[in-house]
Amino acid sequence: MRILFLSTWLPYPPNQGSKIRAYHLLRALAEAHPTALLSFQDAPVQPEWLEHLGRLCARVEVVPRRPFDRSRLKTWLGWFSPRPSAIVGGHSPEMAASVRRTVLDWKPDAVVALTFVTAPYARAARVQTRVVDVDNLLALMLREEAQAARGIPQRIRRSLAYRKFRAYERQLYPRFDQCLVTSALDRERIAAYIPLLPQQIGLVPNGVDLAHYRPDFRQDGRQGLVFSGALTYGPNRDAMEHFLSRIYPAIQASAPETGLTITGSTAGVRLKSLRSNGHVRFTGHVDDIRPVVAGAAVCVVPLRQGAGTRLKILEAMALGTPVVSTSKGAEGLEVRSEEHLLIADDADQFAEHTLRLLRSPQLRARLAAKAYDMMREKYDWAKIRAGFRQLVEQVHGRAAHG
Repeated sequence: MRILFLSTWLPYPPNQGSKIRAYHLLRALAEAHPTALLSFQDAPVQPEWLEHLGRLCARVEVVPRRPFDRSRLKTWLGWFSPRPSAIVGGHSPEMAASVRRTVLDWKPDAVVALTFVTAPYARAARVQTRVVDVDNLLALMLREEAQAARGIPQRIRRSLAYRKFRAYERQLYPRFDQCLVTSALDRERIAAYIPLLPQQIGLVPNGVDLAHYRPDFRQDGRQGLVFSGALTYGPNRDAMEHFLSRIYPAIQASAPETGLTITGSTAGVRLKSLRSNGHVRFTGHVDDIRPVVAGAAVCVVPLRQGAGTRLKILEAMALGTPVVSTSKGAEGLEVRSEEHLLIADDADQFAEHTLRLLRSPQLRARLAAKAYDMMREKYDWAKIRAGFRQLVEQVHGRAAHG
């Protein structure tokens, strides 16, 4: 089977959540089948990145355009279109031409598209089998944003965006042989608002490369708190604004020297607007977050918005760092509070759970050990890659004989 893989982000280096997923899905297919990669260019491309991908794939082509760049005129016109403005303004003639050319001269049997960004190009491709990785259910995220909007004008804009995207997803995804989600919860959600047959929905969870993330269960010497996530992403910024204003003061009242490290890009973010103090450290993007996360006593995940499964929780568990999360943060993961992590949605309870872990190395060690056992069973990329590859092969087999 020859596979055309369309990626929203260049899937190397795998240094960010979406790119990690893209890399492992690509690797799963390319290790067993000739695979051609077509990707948008989300950042300046280094020769060694293309060299690595070239060793993995039969062919690699990068479209020199950022995936979320939009024509201002087309975006403005999109407000008057039944389709979402992101779709109207973000269409890339270059990507469409590359897909047509690859289909004509390379003749793939199947196409795998990552997210709604590349899905339209996959839908137009004349191939036997089409698979789309839905990733986050964007319409549901937009509905949450509309519900949380402040003021009538903002609520109207966001509600309109939600209704347009919901209609678009309902029209787009049923045309694929397989729609991939990251959790059983998202499988129930997508089935509730998109007319899909049960066999059209596939579950491919996010995971961690356990050959790369090695746990350290020693709890002595670990210090402070860590939150992993770019503040350029709205739900992450909201989580830290909430944590710094409502939760962190209560923690410092009982443990004044407790520091907080926030990793991830802060480009364009006004850090002064966050209620931080001398105990909060912003690292910006780091090439390797393992030492930062492994050195913390507790990973805090006070998320209140967003969708999908949170790699920040899985990465912390893979490194032996215990987690305190909201229900929203742990959404979609097969975890139990007090066994694999601690869950709290009330700000005072979140602070208390964090203090419990800071005070008890024994509790931290117990949760870390249980969490790592679960990681090995359910969230190791080596197992997930094998399952994903088998799923695509089965879907193609049904399409070829149906």
